[in-house]
Amino acid sequence: MILTLSCPDRHGIVAAVSGFLMQRDANISDAQQFGDAVSGTFFMRVVFEPADGDAIEAVRQAFAPLAERFEMDWTLRGPEPRRVMILTSKFDHCLADLLYRWRIDELPMTVTAIVSNHPRDLIGHVDLGDLPFHHLPLRDSGDAAAKAAQEAELLRLIEATGTELVVLARYMQVLSDDLAGRLAGRCINIHHSFLPGFKGARPYHQAHARGVKVIGATAHYVTADLDEGPIIEQDVERISHRDTPQDLIRRGRDIERRVLARAVRRHLEDRVLLHGAKTVVFED
Repeated sequence: MILTLSCPDRHGIVAAVSGFLMQRDANISDAQQFGDAVSGTFFMRVVFEPADGDAIEAVRQAFAPLAERFEMDWTLRGPEPRRVMILTSKFDHCLADLLYRWRIDELPMTVTAIVSNHPRDLIGHVDLGDLPFHHLPLRDSGDAAAKAAQEAELLRLIEATGTELVVLARYMQVLSDDLAGRLAGRCINIHHSFLPGFKGARPYHQAHARGVKVIGATAHYVTADLDEGPIIEQDVERISHRDTPQDLIRRGRDIERRVLARAVRRHLEDRVLLHGAKTVVFED
């Protein structure tokens, strides 16, 4: 089981949590904590093996009074893989990488569906196997009624499949404020620049025009503000004046897929705790 929590920082939190688990004869296999001196907030992630026969609901009920005493925002999750839906457009490199890592058991998830605003034969050469594929077209993103209808169908699909995490793997559509709000904290996007620089469309061309010496990619939670959500993972690579926009796009593909994969894995392993506009990420 994995316990994550955040609460006002004070003496005795670690002792209380470890003491609770000891009383239930649980074995702690990993524990990490962080106290943010600026906000006075404490964060903790504990992985433990419960005693034989100690069900997760019983642990939750028993832990609730302690969580209330320390004013904790907390979750307790079992070993079941998260249910994940992947959205994509025509670019397939991030989708292909996620599916490869899933197939070799690097990403502990159950893929509920692949969704695209393009037909299946237009999203590259990735092998989807027998995964459910849904084509939800949006021919004119400026048509408010059409966009609302498409997102309503997407939300229905998310709910019908019990999807817990939505991954935008180069899904080249901006989610509405309403849908972004409904998916708060459970929708990860990969943006092909080192945010907060070069937001919006064609960031590699923006970077080339500015003559930057590094390019990067950013995985973040989706919010109503475009490319402003809490950042989970970033990476960069050095470039030079010799690189064209096409060179930047080519080199950027490698950055994008590894950054997105790391962000998704850390979310699946409950290593990411939201902290306002930021995140606390416990490394593995």
